[in-house]
Amino acid sequence: RFVPERMVPFSFPLSKCALWDPVPMGDVIVSHITYYRNPILSLMEKTLRLAYRHAKQNEKKLFSCFLLGTLAVDEDGEGITLTIDRFDPGREV
Repeated sequence: RFVPERMVPFSFPLSKCALWDPVPMGDVIVSHITYYRNPILSLMEKTLRLAYRHAKQNEKKLFSCFLLGTLAVDEDGEGITLTIDRFDPGREV
């Protein structure tokens, strides 16, 4: 769970027997996708133009939409690439 400005530990449902001791041990560590990897964002021009045209034609100042793509780890394991190649304007309802 993500709570703004602080992380909250996971909680599991109660059970009759536990496979591990739920008491926290050790120091807190941070795990983030960009901590060890170099991120690259790749956006297809066609997708960007479609999103731009949809935004210009929309009468509202704010609207919802989806940008869809794939996330891949580079062969050397040093970087990640997010390739956005699809635009979905979503539904109004």
